[in-house]
Parts: sequence; structure tokens; C-alpha cells
Amino acid sequence: MSAAKCWRSENQFLCSICLDVFTDPVTTPCGHNFCKHCITQHWDTTDVCKCPLCKEIFNTRPQLKINTFIREIVAEFRHEAQQKTSSSISEQQAAKPGEVPCDVCTGTKLKALKSCLVCLLSYCDSHLEPHLTVSGLKGHQLIHPVDNLEDRRCRKHDKPLELFCKTDQTCVCMFCSVLDHKTHDVVPLKEEYEGKKAELGKTEDQIQQMIQKRRLKIEEMKESVKMSKDAADREKAEGVQVFTALKESVERGLDQLIKEIKDKQKTTEKQAEGFIRDLEQEVSELMKRSSEVKQLSRSEDHLHLLQSFSSLKDTPPTKDWTEVSVRPPSYEGTVVRAVTQLEETLSKDKKKLLEAELKRVQQYAVDVTLDPDTANPHLILSDDGKQVTHRDVRKKRPDNPERFSTCICVLGKKSFSSGRFYFQVQVKGKTDWDLGVARKSINRKGDIKLSPQNGYWTVWLRNGNEYKALSGPPVSLSLGSRPEKVGVFVDYEEGLVSFHDVDTAALIYSFTGCSFTDKLYPFFSPFLSNYGKNSAPLLICPVTQTV
Repeated sequence: MSAAKCWRSENQFLCSICLDVFTDPVTTPCGHNFCKHCITQHWDTTDVCKCPLCKEIFNTRPQLKINTFIREIVAEFRHEAQQKTSSSISEQQAAKPGEVPCDVCTGTKLKALKSCLVCLLSYCDSHLEPHLTVSGLKGHQLIHPVDNLEDRRCRKHDKPLELFCKTDQTCVCMFCSVLDHKTHDVVPLKEEYEGKKAELGKTEDQIQQMIQKRRLKIEEMKESVKMSKDAADREKAEGVQVFTALKESVERGLDQLIKEIKDKQKTTEKQAEGFIRDLEQEVSELMKRSSEVKQLSRSEDHLHLLQSFSSLKDTPPTKDWTEVSVRPPSYEGTVVRAVTQLEETLSKDKKKLLEAELKRVQQYAVDVTLDPDTANPHLILSDDGKQVTHRDVRKKRPDNPERFSTCICVLGKKSFSSGRFYFQVQVKGKTDWDLGVARKSINRKGDIKLSPQNGYWTVWLRNGNEYKALSGPPVSLSLGSRPEKVGVFVDYEEGLVSFHDVDTAALIYSFTGCSFTDKLYPFFSPFLSNYGKNSAPLLICPVTQTV
């Protein structure tokens, strides 16, 4: 028996039907061995009774008896295998929670090394050996251990899902392919796997590209935040500098005002002190003369009185104080003049700030030309697309969807959907005009009301002196001078549209808190020529920073 042990292996005791170690082994008349249950079930499902291995046909179903010899050997083999397994459990790793256990192990379940897609079982190192040595099992597809192998078996036919129906996009077994999916496009699972794997490769490449783009966008945003912080720091520093200068100007103005008032008061006090000294001196002399006169008038010496009379009869010489007075200084207008002077200083500082702001927005100057496809038929555009005027005669132009049919307007060719941009227009010599920006989706047919609600952010001039910002309700504007060039600046993300007098750098008006979700176009209206009174053109000017 010990000699037999050296050649005995599990491969010799495997049923060719269930591919497991024999249970109640029986021998057919042709000499092949099977589990009693396996061969009985096999013959129950076939019309012809034949051997599954050699295909020998039996006219009558053989009476099968347990092969006691093989059963004893199998029992001894099982005992030895169990002892071997028990002794090796300490050496092998038991399956931990979350790991796939071996489906064959009894007692302590060892960690599975592979799962078989044909047997739909997972095996530890010991129980995997037949798949590595037995010729009938070597062809089985082994993969890394996975749970739920029952999901890989057809629930209807209890067969492995080894095919793929491309028509229904589902995995099927061999029986499904010839029954339910007979007319469908069915391919081996591996073939579809390779195709899907290639698609996943492309998807992975796309995902990596998307990841890269988003990483670049993250870096771009971080850089934008850094630039924003730097700009905020510069703006704060400039603000501190400006307001410190303004504070110093106010303090200097206050110091000058207080000094002027103190100087006036000091001059008044000195004048009064001089008058008081002179008066006190005269009072002293008069009191002395009064004493001498009283003393002489009491004298009984006739000769002495007569001799002294001529020198004492007259009052001593004094100043006529009738018209002399100390008048408090006049402070009327002192504070007003100081405030006026401060306003002049602040006005100069403000002008410098406005000039700096205008230079800043002019950095975003863009080249704007007029779009003839949007121009009202009464408008005449120059060949270079930089000038527009109104004529009473209506030109024949196609009524395309982009064209303004009634409103005397025209848009710029180029649209803007992000960032900042600036352009400026000469309005010199005109009594009426409209300028600003408009969104792409505006209504261009019939009468149009210019307002942000309708997609227009504009300022206009009427009758030569009536300026208005066409916000919700229009806002009347009071300008210090009549602009000859108007600059239009837009910050798309900030929701800002501002208008500037280019020559004086004064801010005309700003639309703030706007929500832009559409493309924006520069908007122009030279308005009606009014029998030649408003015939001057709107002229898009190149930006030259002259202020």
C-alpha cells in the first residue's frame, strides 16, 4: 500500500462528468468509472444509453453496482488529502473578510488563488492543482478570484455564459445561442471582450485627456486667483496711497484754516493791546493832572493858585478815541474758501484717478468693425466698417434675421462671451446717438425698447444736451462737459458695462451687477439725421492713450 501511495494522485479519482473526486463510484460494462449519481442523471437526460467517454451504446440500461475497490481507495485518498489539507492550513492563508474563499475547502476556507469560468468555482492552491495538470481541465479559463460566480452561469439553462449576443447586448450560454438568440449576432465572449477592452482603452485615453484638461483648468484657475490676489493687493495699495494723500490734503486744509483763523484773532488781539496801552497811559496822565488840580483848588495861597492856574487849567493833550474801536475779524467765507480749495485739490486728484482708470481699461482695446448684415436699411456704412450715418433714403437690402428692420441700429461683427474688451467712438457734432452693447438673442424686428431686460446696455444723447443711461427706468445724467469721444468698457465675468468721456477721462455711467449668459456685440445708433442737424457719423476710433 505504501508503494501505491507514491503514484496516487487526485487526477486518478476524478469523475469525468462532475470533474470531482468519485462519490459512490460505479463501473460501466465498457470499464469506465463514474459517480453513480452523475452517470444515472446523464442517462436520464439522453435518449440513447451510451458511455460518455468511449461512446459505446448499450441496448439495455446496465445495472450499476458500487465499485468497492475504487470506493475504498478513494476513501483512503480523501482521508490522506484531508490530513494533508489540515496540516497545510497553518501554512496556507485562511480567507479573510472581503477575500474570496475556496469553494472546495471544508472546514476552514482557504483564500482562493484562482476562479474557473468554466467550473464557476474558486480554488485555493491545493484544489487548483487539477486545473494545472489534468488535460481536460487545462483548457478552462482561470482568472483572479471573484465573488458571485453563480452570476456567470445562465439562470435558464444552468450553463456557463461563454458567448455574447451583440444584438441584445447581453451574455448568453451555448443553449441560448441556438434557442432564444438563434438569429442574432452571437460571438465568443473573448472576442467581444477584446472589442470592449479596446473601447475601454479609448475611453481611458479620453478620461485621461479630460483629467489633463481639468488639471490644466485647475492650474489656470489657481493662476487666475493668484493674479486676482495680486491685482487686489495692488488696488488696495493704490487705494491706501490715494486715500492717505486725500487725508493729508484734508489735514493740511484744516491746518491752514485753523492757522488763518488764529492769525486773524492774533492780529485783533495785538491791535487791541496797543489801544489799551495808549488808553491806560492817558488815564494815568489824566489821573495825575486830576490830583494836581484837586490839590491846587484846595490851596488858600492866593499867589500860588494864580501862578499855577495857567499850567493846570487845561486838560493834558490826548488822542480822540471817538472813532477808534476794535472790531472782531470777519470769518465769513473762511471755511467755504478752505473747502473750495480742498475741492479743487480733490478734483485734481480725482482727475488723476480717472485718467489712470481710463488708461487701465484702454489696455483691453479691441478692433471693432460694423456688420453690414445687421444694419438698418437707412444706414450707410463706410467701406472700412468704421463709420455709420443715417440717410432718409432706404436702401434695398435682404431682410435677413440678423438685420434691424425698424430701429436705426447696427452691431459690430465680432462677439464677446468672456473676458474684458474696450472700444471708443467719436460722437463729435452729433445731437443724438445711442452706444453700448447688446446680446446676440435680442429682438431685431419692429420697435425696440432699449433696456437691460431686453438685452441692451446703452447710453444715449437726445436734443444735444439730454444724456440718459437706459437702465430699468432710464437715469438722467448730468455731465460736466459734452463728450466728443465715448469709450465703452465691458468686463463679462464681473457683469460691468461702463462709459467714459475719453477727452476728460470722466466716468459717464456704469451698469453693474449684470448677468451675461449670451454673446455680446458692440451696439451703435447714429439716430435720425434730422434734416442734416444730426448728419455727423458715428466713427469708431483707434485707441491712443493721450490722457
